[in-house]
Amino acid sequence: MRNLSFGQVGLLVILLALLGLTGVWAVAVWNATSDAVMDKHGWIALGLGTFFSLLIGCGLMALMFFSSRSGHDDAADPFRKRREPSAE
Repeated sequence: MRNLSFGQVGLLVILLALLGLTGVWAVAVWNATSDAVMDKHGWIALGLGTFFSLLIGCGLMALMFFSSRSGHDDAADPFRKRREPSAE
């Protein structure tokens, strides 16, 4: 593993500070809204929304992966060097 430069260390420190501040903010918001009550319909809606969001996200990522592997994306990138098919 190579040594990190001063700029990379600075970037890591800034990103870790942002991560920490985000965590502090999330805990503060969670505690500020702790008196809000969610009934079973709210939990069902939260679960279904999470499930379908993950389903759509995974499906779109799979479509993107298979589209890239099958060569359908080659026409959309005019700067990509074309590979000659192997003569087998």
